[in-house]
Amino acid sequence: MIAIAIDDEPIALEIIKSHASKVPFVALQQIFTDAFSAISYLQHNKVDLIFLDIKMPDISGIDFLKSLTKPPMVIFTTAYTEHAVQSFELDAVDYLLKPFSLSRFLKACNKAQELLNLRNQKQDTKTEYIFIKDGYEQIKVELAEILFVEASGNYTQIQLKDKLLSSRITINDLAELLPKTDFIRCHRAFIVAKNKVFKFDRSQIWIGEKVIPIGATYGGIKLN
Repeated sequence: MIAIAIDDEPIALEIIKSHASKVPFVALQQIFTDAFSAISYLQHNKVDLIFLDIKMPDISGIDFLKSLTKPPMVIFTTAYTEHAVQSFELDAVDYLLKPFSLSRFLKACNKAQELLNLRNQKQDTKTEYIFIKDGYEQIKVELAEILFVEASGNYTQIQLKDKLLSSRITINDLAELLPKTDFIRCHRAFIVAKNKVFKFDRSQIWIGEKVIPIGATYGGIKLN
């Protein structure tokens, strides 16, 4: 996993560099004390992950992330807690509060690696299945078996024909993983398999006896 780090404090960058050197699947290629210097690097080099400080003098890490049209995965590193909610709204992989330990750093890197593996699965357009983490196991899920997906608290519930799976994967990440030719996001908390829909109207979808709402921002959906 190719990574860079952006922080206006050289000491903070040295800590990230030291931690990253101990994680075998993280290749920290460059470190930057100036966010604008990183933009050119991102335009010409493949990067999977950015370790990104939030409080920087010229531009905040959050505004920097918003400026990228196709941002890599991001792990925020900061001494402040007040931006945690906003960072996760931007789909940050994790939020490391300085000073963070090597074990906490490793946990964030593991999350990033799992997400990268999921995104790589999507690139194979002929894939008929995905692997979903269920506890400590990776469960093979046939796409044809999925009826719908529902966000539920810190988990995402995947309803199959004969059972229910529960995973820590976010519904946003799962939406990216599932082929849009076969699945549709109809609500911020629901994804449905198009060929499992029994009927629908302007506000609801029926899959068997399950009634699923259509969110206000998802109106006008097409199932063919």
